[in-house]
Amino acid sequence: MSHQTPDPNDEHGSVYDGLLGTDTSQWAFGTDFEDPLAGVDTTVPSELDAAELAAYCLALGDDALVLSHRLSEWCSNAPDLEDDIALANIALDLLGQARLLLARAAAADPSVVPTLPDGSPVPVEDALAFFREAVDFRNVRMVEVANGDFAHTVARLLLFATVRLAAFERLATHADPVLAAIAAKGVKELTYHRDYAGRWFLTLAQGTEESRRRLLAGLTGLWPLQAELARAYDAGPEVDVVLDQVFAVSGVERPDVAPMTGRGHTEALSRMLAEMQVVARAHPRGQW
Repeated sequence: MSHQTPDPNDEHGSVYDGLLGTDTSQWAFGTDFEDPLAGVDTTVPSELDAAELAAYCLALGDDALVLSHRLSEWCSNAPDLEDDIALANIALDLLGQARLLLARAAAADPSVVPTLPDGSPVPVEDALAFFREAVDFRNVRMVEVANGDFAHTVARLLLFATVRLAAFERLATHADPVLAAIAAKGVKELTYHRDYAGRWFLTLAQGTEESRRRLLAGLTGLWPLQAELARAYDAGPEVDVVLDQVFAVSGVERPDVAPMTGRGHTEALSRMLAEMQVVARAHPRGQW
């Protein structure tokens, strides 16, 4: 069957006409994306320090943004279609959290938003995502390390989601109503993320010798970064309780490896940002 280019003068020339109607805002193209906090009172409560609130939201947002990108790299590469879709959906959840948190940081302290090279206006969350250097990102190192195999991703997601979920459950009563609302919404998403990772952790641990070997290798490789993750989120004893339950059911012992010391980022973040930011930086006024 030959392909025919639709006649632009033909009112039936596009197969999308019947789907789009006159409202195209729901589709993933266009330039009419709104401020994610549009219509929300973003006044910082008097008892809070605006700069500290902004810095905290940036850290939370950067964690979500960076891990979202790592998970998106699994698109079309996951073991099967169901997990391809699951990981993509988790990435989208985290991207949504990142947008809200970066927008909250900018509203609390506009000075955190970088100035674009040509001074062109873009949404604040785009400016923060695409026009900061690696040194300015506040994410923990666990989320930035390059993807390993699927077992490595499962182990990382379990560790991250368990810690972040516990933190968001506390933040749902934060003095800043905007951050509290973001956290309350995130609790529902992170509960699924932790459950998904926990089920796969058990499956891989009790599967074949190869699946268990890969899982243990991934967990051991990530464990030196667990202490930094726990400190960043002020993790309480409930995190250890959950992880110990998963480990016990899976027949896995906590890795006996020393925590990674020092601060800063790995080289993996710079390489990831180079790929993520290249189009925005090449075409800061680009529209599509």
